[in-house]
Amino acid sequence: MTDPLQLAVFFGLTLLIGLATWWKCRHSGDRSTDSNKEYFLASGGLSWFFVAGSITLTNLSTDQLVGMNGNQMLLIAWWELAAVAGLIILAFVFIPIYYRYECTTTTELLEKRYGNKHIRATIAGLFLLGNVFIYLPIMLYTGSLFMKSMFGLELPLILIASLFAIVGAAYAIFGGLRAVAVSDTYSGIGLLTMALIVVYLSLAAIDFDLSGIPADRLTLIGDNASPIPWHTLLTGMIFIQIFYWSTNQTITQRAMAAPNVGEARKGVLTAAGIRLLIVPAIIAIPGIAAFKLYGDIGDAAYGQLVGDLLPGWMSGAFAAMMAAAVLTSFNSVLNSSATLYVCDLHEKYIDATPNVHRMNTVISLGFVVTAIALVPVYSGADSIINLVQQLNGLLSMPILSAFITGLVFRNVDARAVIISVVLGTGLYATFTFVKGPPVHYIHQMLIVLIFCIVSALALNFTMYGKRASLSRREVLLGT
Repeated sequence: MTDPLQLAVFFGLTLLIGLATWWKCRHSGDRSTDSNKEYFLASGGLSWFFVAGSITLTNLSTDQLVGMNGNQMLLIAWWELAAVAGLIILAFVFIPIYYRYECTTTTELLEKRYGNKHIRATIAGLFLLGNVFIYLPIMLYTGSLFMKSMFGLELPLILIASLFAIVGAAYAIFGGLRAVAVSDTYSGIGLLTMALIVVYLSLAAIDFDLSGIPADRLTLIGDNASPIPWHTLLTGMIFIQIFYWSTNQTITQRAMAAPNVGEARKGVLTAAGIRLLIVPAIIAIPGIAAFKLYGDIGDAAYGQLVGDLLPGWMSGAFAAMMAAAVLTSFNSVLNSSATLYVCDLHEKYIDATPNVHRMNTVISLGFVVTAIALVPVYSGADSIINLVQQLNGLLSMPILSAFITGLVFRNVDARAVIISVVLGTGLYATFTFVKGPPVHYIHQMLIVLIFCIVSALALNFTMYGKRASLSRREVLLGT
């Protein structure tokens, strides 16, 4: 039976975050008359504190806390440790370029480098496919699963997911990026604090004694049968991180909303520090402790551990922070998806001067309905985080190849790159769903990336009669 105090704390803190976000946004500085800049870049007014907070919590949600702890092994921390490298590359390589080219979306950089709006639209379309059909429904599913297991709710998952989606959409629709970033930051402070408490309590529950846990669950050196074999860290892993942290609109949009490069870089590096010092512990240690307490229970581990170890009022507080994490991650992806659609597709092909508020509302609602409908599709996954990483390969490496080719080379025809991206997506789909080379899927991602770049350069020469050359260093660095 649900504890009334637990529910009271949960709803109280959820309301408090909403009110604090409203108050901060209401008293924010000057707002831009440019609707795109106001809705999608917070008028360029995000300080480093909110850039760091929003980047941290946009990524950190139930698919990380539930999914990664569901692996119940230390090895999974490599995703977060490698992310630090991705954030550093964003700070020192990509941020100056985005600001140099005055980008609203990451894909706008492609249009300006290739001189072609169609490649911008193609890559934006791929990002939207990933957001709407992978990220949004998985966030709703994992958040709903956590709440259901923690509170012992008898409600259907689809109903809980719908409630999350409605509240999350309200932030994105009515407040734009400003409200999303502020709520991310306030929620992030609470979530990280509560997650560290769970780490301590989970270790205390096993008397800080890891004996009896199989060695393969405590190692950072994965063998060939593990989710992350050690040699994958030397091949596709770094490129996965570059794609996610440096070209993914959901992440980079926060950094592009700072007043200048220095403020953006400070926020990104702060997020990298949080990722290095805090996040690996909170996504791995509770799952390992849960293995000793309950055995191999997969994605249910984190919710059961929190429900058992935290007293009623504290579990209510933690649930509020987890709900906030779901909401902020959901509304962040929703906001970035609307940004991509409005700026890269609608304004380029349908109406150059739309009513941004109305268009943002309509398209966001369409994405929300689609995400809710897809929640049942992911309910049978053995490991949600491994499924996410594997599905990412369908889009991540082909998309990253377009950025690498456009920045490293010049005189490349956009049509050649578009064809190579389509071919690369098909190649990875073949690897995943038919039969691929007998190597780990992270190695396969590197194969796809190289294939796309080589194909683009070959098609550029054979089909369009152009010979690519290396970009000048000052162009590459955006200086």
